[in-house]
Amino acid sequence: MKLKLEYIWLDGYSPEPNLRSKVKVIDSEYKITSLNEVPEWNFDGSSTQQAEGKSSDCILKPVRLYQDNSIFNLKELTVFVFCEVMNPDGTPHETNHRHLLGEEDENMWFGFEQEYFIRQGRGEQILGHNTQLEPQGKYYCGVGKNVVGRKFVEEHLNTCLSLGINITGTNAEVAMGQWEYQVFSKGKKKAGDDLWMARYIMEKISEDYGYEIEYHPKPLGNRDWNGSGLHTNFSTHKMREVGGEEYFNSIFKAFEVRHQKHIEVYGSDNNMRLTGKHETQSIDKFSWGVSDRGASIRVPKNTGLEWKGYIEDRRPASNANPYEIIQQIVISLNLAEKLSETHHKMYSNVDMKNINTMIEKYKTLTTEELMKDYINDDNYELTEEMMESKGNVKIEEIKFDLNGKQRAS
Repeated sequence: MKLKLEYIWLDGYSPEPNLRSKVKVIDSEYKITSLNEVPEWNFDGSSTQQAEGKSSDCILKPVRLYQDNSIFNLKELTVFVFCEVMNPDGTPHETNHRHLLGEEDENMWFGFEQEYFIRQGRGEQILGHNTQLEPQGKYYCGVGKNVVGRKFVEEHLNTCLSLGINITGTNAEVAMGQWEYQVFSKGKKKAGDDLWMARYIMEKISEDYGYEIEYHPKPLGNRDWNGSGLHTNFSTHKMREVGGEEYFNSIFKAFEVRHQKHIEVYGSDNNMRLTGKHETQSIDKFSWGVSDRGASIRVPKNTGLEWKGYIEDRRPASNANPYEIIQQIVISLNLAEKLSETHHKMYSNVDMKNINTMIEKYKTLTTEELMKDYINDDNYELTEEMMESKGNVKIEEIKFDLNGKQRAS
């Protein structure tokens, strides 16, 4: 029996990589069921921005298999082999962001909401925009004359399901010619793999229709049409089973502190989309809110009721690399864990009743009031002098007498 192994990988282009593929035909008497049965392969990295011509071999390391007998009307079995790119010495290539996620963690759950536009052809108009259109409003989850491209969308959905990609839903979006599908996965690496594979299947089916899939976050420019995002829903075991308002506040604080780090990998031209309009927060601001689709982080209503469950990061653009999104979320969650532990240690052995009595008696400021005072002090500036090391400066010993007068020795 002839088997087609379709190897798929990400190239080295920036700011976002492109999908690449090539096919190896082998003879096999049985169906492939394990990665160990699929050989590594190589490719010309000088043609993908991943190597120089004088030393151009890059290695394709199989990491996940997707297969179904009926897809694309092929009589022979096609196995889709999703790969990481490696150097000839077996080390991860510098463009390989997947390996940076470390060991798999199936307790981390991700749900990506992939929005996209469909173009009539390469560089052509958005589907349905070749005539006078009413303002957006009727097209979201529309039917009949208010949508275009449904046959294509449903073929993509059915193909993904047949390959074991857990598409949980699809719908027409706010703008004409704009659609969305949702992918749910358990595991950091699996989540990224499944989304990239769903994108690959969409690109391949688009060849039969002559379409171009548009992932730019604002393809219609500065007009009154929504852009496209990659809203990222996520949760950990602790978020789902333990939770607590204090812990979630630590998450929000960590994500706020690292806001710029997230934005740096959340997709190119995302500034055109994150304007504070069309269900977005401004790119230079961070906010969270229960059921707030205009916030950076949306807290679903059910999560906010008991402070257990998932939350949604609405900042990523539709063209973002899911591996880089996941990496930043993991880093921020680790920071949140440290913040939560520190806060717990600070207050676990403190008699808060006695502290409050002292605050009232001596009219001192609480920690929250001090922080608010610093945040709202527009004249406060951290100068270079303040940042300089004082390691060689003689320390004055400050003593106090019982009358409250200060004297230095």
